[in-house]
Amino acid sequence: MSVTEDKRMVPHGWQPSRHERELQEVMDRRRKDWRFGHVIYQVIVDRFVPSARLDTKRAEYSEPRRLMSWDDLPSRGRYLHDVHITEGQLEFWGGDLESLQTKIEYLKELGIDVVYLNPIFWAFSNHKYDGNDYFRVDPQYGDAAELKALANDIHDKGMRLILDGVFNHVGRRSPLFQTALNDPDSKEAGFFYIGDEYRNGHRGWRNGANLPELNLENPEVRDLVHNGEQSAVRYYLRDVGIDGWRLDVAPDIGPAFLAEITDAAHETREDSVVIGECWNWPEEWLHCLDGVMNMHLRELLLALVQGRLSARRFNETLGRMLSECDTEGLLRSHVVLDNHDTPRLPHSVPDGPLRRLLKLLQFTLPGCPVVYYGSEVDMSGGPDPENRAPMRWDLVDDSNTELRFVRDLIRLRDNNPALRFGDCRTIDGDQLVAFLRMTDRAAESLIIVVNVHPQEVEELVQVRHSRLMDAAPLECLLTGERISMHSGTATLKVPGRSARVFRSIDRGSGPDYSMFKRVL
Repeated sequence: MSVTEDKRMVPHGWQPSRHERELQEVMDRRRKDWRFGHVIYQVIVDRFVPSARLDTKRAEYSEPRRLMSWDDLPSRGRYLHDVHITEGQLEFWGGDLESLQTKIEYLKELGIDVVYLNPIFWAFSNHKYDGNDYFRVDPQYGDAAELKALANDIHDKGMRLILDGVFNHVGRRSPLFQTALNDPDSKEAGFFYIGDEYRNGHRGWRNGANLPELNLENPEVRDLVHNGEQSAVRYYLRDVGIDGWRLDVAPDIGPAFLAEITDAAHETREDSVVIGECWNWPEEWLHCLDGVMNMHLRELLLALVQGRLSARRFNETLGRMLSECDTEGLLRSHVVLDNHDTPRLPHSVPDGPLRRLLKLLQFTLPGCPVVYYGSEVDMSGGPDPENRAPMRWDLVDDSNTELRFVRDLIRLRDNNPALRFGDCRTIDGDQLVAFLRMTDRAAESLIIVVNVHPQEVEELVQVRHSRLMDAAPLECLLTGERISMHSGTATLKVPGRSARVFRSIDRGSGPDYSMFKRVL
């Protein structure tokens, strides 16, 4: 007999079955692909780190813009008809790429794999979804050289960088749009939809006057965005060194053009990733993108802890998503609890224990958990713009229990491959949310169980995993307690508003015997 890499006692000459070998090939490919199951940190550059060079760039915040103190909170303000946006969208806090770079080590120590930046291109507003030029970094943030320096620093620390691509529309101050408005005979006039039939004289995203939509049916526009060798999508992947794109309002771009963007990215960088913002049922969008921002899953999670969805119905709806949506697309998708478009989690879920259960689910369900800046220290804030307040660095301290909890969740993922790239299968709990995460190796299997009720719940459940051996012990990675498999079932007892993460442990009947001797 010989001891394998995972210390099982395997009979000499044993070989895995054809099914096991095929599963092993799938999992080996996923293990090597950074795009599966990474942990993301989302940053609004203006709000993340105070700039050390604010005095040298005050001209960038001239009226009607206002430069705020780091202690100030965002406000909506009045709608300014002359500039077509609110006063609050012209409030700035002065963060930039250089100041962000000073905190890359913080993100590395937190355990982050990918840094995702909200739009950084030259724009009029603070959110910068009204970009003027895809090829110019907003001077409030820096320049192309500083973006490259940031990308290099991120890569040197073993992380990746994703930018926000706003390719459905531009800002009304874009030179392209201004030329189109002023010269109906120009080629730029064909880049937009302009005419008296539109509410503002042009088609804007959701009828917004400040966000004229691009005519993506025009091949010249698609050459500018993604098809051309010098297009924005290709340029930043090839020449700046970013690792992927998050696409704003992806369904508005449509499946055909999303597929073109994804193909262009992969032609430029085979291992690049393209993620689409998606508030829809994700199934078909995973056919034309590497993954989505899975806002459907976010709604299910919030409904679960807010009492709008029972545990049984959550298990059923999760199972439907897992069966009907592409598995690897879900594994590359972003698992979001809060971001720049939603209230922060403490606002949506005031109950602390329930918030922690949500975060545990975020880090154990299939996909890539997104930590919106400040969420790791439990920053609060209501709907936009309250959710975009400056980063609370005063809360970043080892005594912060929420920060320690998030670090623990990231370590849990790092130590358990099934959470990063393993398949997921629901367990039919009645009052408990439960699911399996599994790879090709039985010893890596996890059973995640969550009780959102205030009282203890005990249930016998069917565990549909053929290679979890009868009588095999399972140990909770959170508490150390143990249970055992019995004829493909397990009895799960979970206190109120708490969770268990059970992992198979092979104790056999002694140091020289393994229950798993002939299974992977």
